[in-house]
Amino acid sequence: MPKFLLSLIFICMTSLLWSQESQQEKLEERKAQIQKEIRENEKLLQSVKRKEKSAVNVVIVQSTKIKLKEKLISTTEKQTKLLSNDMYINQVQINKLKKELAELKEDYSEMIVKSYKSRSSESRAMFLLSSENFLQAYKRAQYMKQYTSYRKAQGEEIKTKSNKLTDFNQKLDAQKTAKKKLIAENEKERLSLESEKREQLKLVSVLKKDKNKISVEIKKRQQEYRKIDRQINKLIREAIAAANRKAALEKAKANPSAPVSRAAVSSSKIELTPESKLIADNFRSNRGRLPYPVEKGYISLGYGNQTHPLFNTITVHNSGVEITTDRGASARAVFGGEVTSVIVLSPVNKAVMIQHGDFFTVYQNLSSVNVSKGDKVSIKQSLGKVRTNGETGKTIIKFLILQNTTYNNPEGWLSPR
Repeated sequence: MPKFLLSLIFICMTSLLWSQESQQEKLEERKAQIQKEIRENEKLLQSVKRKEKSAVNVVIVQSTKIKLKEKLISTTEKQTKLLSNDMYINQVQINKLKKELAELKEDYSEMIVKSYKSRSSESRAMFLLSSENFLQAYKRAQYMKQYTSYRKAQGEEIKTKSNKLTDFNQKLDAQKTAKKKLIAENEKERLSLESEKREQLKLVSVLKKDKNKISVEIKKRQQEYRKIDRQINKLIREAIAAANRKAALEKAKANPSAPVSRAAVSSSKIELTPESKLIADNFRSNRGRLPYPVEKGYISLGYGNQTHPLFNTITVHNSGVEITTDRGASARAVFGGEVTSVIVLSPVNKAVMIQHGDFFTVYQNLSSVNVSKGDKVSIKQSLGKVRTNGETGKTIIKFLILQNTTYNNPEGWLSPR
């Protein structure tokens, strides 16, 4: 195979190896985050179990833990597969280096033999003196010089490739050890997951005896959530109408001679001014990079329609995401904006709504609030304390993102953890 083609394959494989090393680092970070979430969930699970007021809550928290363990196993499997690919690439490079090294050593040994046969100074001198003219003698002297340099370069190349081969062999050994460790970790997590599922099945079988009672409680809670969503929708429409009235008034002041529009003010879509359009564009450009609305925590209930963890015939709806965090945690703004509403949902449950151009973020389930309507807030600014449920011991913030009156899935906006 031509040397150029071999070099090209080597470069491609090296680039692929670097790319896979980067992916491996990302997977390791993701695994560490999942492990952290599992530890936090385990603390919460133990807290809920101690209270023993709601077996349903125990099952729900346990379901979250099971999902996290499944994610962890999946991440570890991806790491193992990626490591196997790396090992294959390294083995190919080792085979290539061994072949090149064998060829170099063979060439070098032949060169040494030839040098040995013509080692005497008389033979070298005779080689020069037997030249027909000065030019030929000069060329022969240059050849001898180049031959010596080439022999030295060959020796150095053999040394370099031998060192490379040693490095690749050491790396391959380390990868084999890492792969064994990953496989052992995965097996341990699988056994733990099976244990968690068995424990949950026992609890679920007991709870299913009270299915009717629990179903009524779930439906009642869903009605409460829908009522809150309607309240938030009403406030957002009011905020949209107020923003449009303000924009129309400013436009009229800037151009008094223009005819006054008699059209009804829209309450479903904000007519963006140049300033508010800039804010909206900045917010949109940060999709997938917004910080979490709490410093620590994990998403314990996703967005949209989902099957209840106890009864697969019951579907629950979530207009945002629920993030479980530490007791005493503060809610924080995910982006700069203006507070349009501070909502009292119940004596112990408050919410803050912030406008970012034609986008709104809502932070529910706060026990206290330290901002007021009209306040300008900056990114990560504290908005208040997240409420801890007295019965379940869980500290959960519900976070919503809307563009005008359209709900968005917040998971697509938040930066990955």
